[in-house]
Amino acid sequence: ALPSGRGAAPPAARRPPPRPPPRPGPPGPGAALSVPTCRSGSGIIARVTGSQPWPEQSGLLVLPSGVTVRGRRVATVTSPADFALLLAPGPAPAWPYRRIRWPDFWVPTDRADALDALRAALRRAHDGARVEVACRGGVGRTGTALAALAILDGLPAERAVSWVREGYHPKAVETPWQRRWLRRVV
Repeated sequence: ALPSGRGAAPPAARRPPPRPPPRPGPPGPGAALSVPTCRSGSGIIARVTGSQPWPEQSGLLVLPSGVTVRGRRVATVTSPADFALLLAPGPAPAWPYRRIRWPDFWVPTDRADALDALRAALRRAHDGARVEVACRGGVGRTGTALAALAILDGLPAERAVSWVREGYHPKAVETPWQRRWLRRVV
């Protein structure tokens, strides 16, 4: 071994190992069967499901337009995303994120800020980023935010709760006020 400082590449020149290719196999629940594309303003065609596929299927939800987003518990150690929408206190990920003040079992404290953050996350997903939503338990607030993303993506509000419960988690959207809040998402 070389003594430290002599002959070793400087830290800036080191690169992380490449991501392993996704494992072949049948798509998991909620996974898209085709790979939709979208055309950006620059004329570049990008995969709607992300710049890189998600390495695992857990928590993935395909929105009505075909983009895939991930829901999870904020404390769960998982593969990186390109952007996270955090709905609870907890560890910040190493990738870009935005935090929404959203008390457990309630609705966001600032409706306009929450809708702005959800719209921005949806734009990122449509642009090919791997977007995730996370709260403390990964069910109530996360399920409500995923239902809101689906509404913003074109799903009728009256179908959002049953849709997210079927595609993400059977107990998503836990409270009556979360269901009521979804009816006002536009």
